[in-house]
This record gives sequence, structure tokens and C-alpha cells, in this order.
Amino acid sequence: MRNVVAYCRVSTDAQAGEDRFGLDAQKKMIMEYCAKNDMQISDWYIDEGESGVKDNRPQLDRLLYGEIKNPPVEAVVVAKNDRVAREIKLYFYYKQLLYAKGMELISVSEDFGELGVFSGILEAFVMFVAEQERMNITKRTSGGRAVKAAKGGYAGGRVPYGYTVKDKQLVIVPEEAEAVRKIFEMKRDGATFKQIVDVLNAAGYRNKSGGEFTISTVQFILGNERLYQGFYKYGKNSEWVKGQHEPILNDRK
Repeated sequence: MRNVVAYCRVSTDAQAGEDRFGLDAQKKMIMEYCAKNDMQISDWYIDEGESGVKDNRPQLDRLLYGEIKNPPVEAVVVAKNDRVAREIKLYFYYKQLLYAKGMELISVSEDFGELGVFSGILEAFVMFVAEQERMNITKRTSGGRAVKAAKGGYAGGRVPYGYTVKDKQLVIVPEEAEAVRKIFEMKRDGATFKQIVDVLNAAGYRNKSGGEFTISTVQFILGNERLYQGFYKYGKNSEWVKGQHEPILNDRK
């Protein structure tokens, strides 16, 4: 019986229970495959809610760069190859890292072993298709966000202090808006960054994470004045347009 480990990943928290390649589905596929092929799963490595595009996968990193090797682990079993990587160059790089440790990468969904000399060609083609799919998804998503941003609508990304997101729109958080107005008022009156921070923290205002204000946080808020005046832009290279959100600072310019 071959000793193997299993790796699973979902790209977002939403995928964990929804699509057919959620964690439960991946686990079931891997367990059934290993049972049929005389493989013993010694451990599970799971990256849940991590994005493959951002390449933030700590459990995969443990397999690739950690102390795990053959012996005793002969292979890493995945439900689909794109659970490892959708970018073809990255996929084959990861596969080579495992090979250097004496470990095989086995995909339940794509069995290339029966094709002999053609297995590498088909494997490369499958990964190429996965990479193109990722690129197309990125283009469609970016295009939709750009159109929405051009009309002044919230297009995603970091939610600015003073707002929250409801129904995909920026909505004012009253307590945070008070702090924003205080920051700009004190700055216009000539206060230093440290003075502003001290006043905010003493008054009990807190940042988005619930911690105390810092100088860098105040500087970031001051640099976002146009947004607080009711304007919006998405990305560094776009232009400011009249936003669909309610301004916190009423002195539009």
C-alpha cells in the first residue's frame, strides 16, 4: 500500500460549501480514489478561503518547501490539478519541486498515466486551458468593475474608513464618519499628525480593525479626501468621477 498525503483548496470562503469542487467534494473524490488504488492517506493539507491568484497557500507551501519527503510520503493526491495552480508555469514548477523530493503529484480527475509518451502533452494542454480560464475570469471581473467604477459605483477592494458595504454600495458608518470629520477639521486647524492621533484615541475612536489610530492611518484618510467629498475612482490610473455614495465631507470641490 502506497503512503500518500492529500491536498485540497478552495479559492474563496463561498466555495467551501457551494460548488461541486468544494472541500467536501474534493475529500470524497480523493478518499474514493485512494481506496480503489491501494493508497493510504496519512495526512490532509487544506487551504480554505485562500486565493490561487494571490498565491497565498500556507498548506501547499508546507508540502513544497517543508520537511515532507519520500520516504515516507510517496505522492500528493489532489481532486484536480488546478487545485495546485492554474498558471501552467507555476504548476509544472510545483510538480518539479515535489519530484525533487521523490514525491509524485496525482490528480483524481486527470489520469495522465495511461497515455504513455503522450501523457505530458495532455497534461500541459489541460493546464494551459486552466490558465486561460483564469485569465478570462480576471478580464471579465476587471471589465465589470471598471464599468461600475466609471459610473461612480463601488467596484470592490479595500473599504475606506468611514464606510461599510451594503448591497454592493458604500454606506456611511456614523461613528467612523465622526472620526473622519474630526481628522480633517483638526488638520485644517494646524494640528500635527501625532496630536490628531492622540485626540482620536483619547476620545475612544478606533480603526477598522478595532485598534487604536496610528499616524499612518490618519495620513491614509487625509489622502482620500476626494472620496470623502463624494467622488470615486477605481485603481491608480483611473479618473475621479462623481460617486454614488453619500459624502462624509460636504464641501465638494
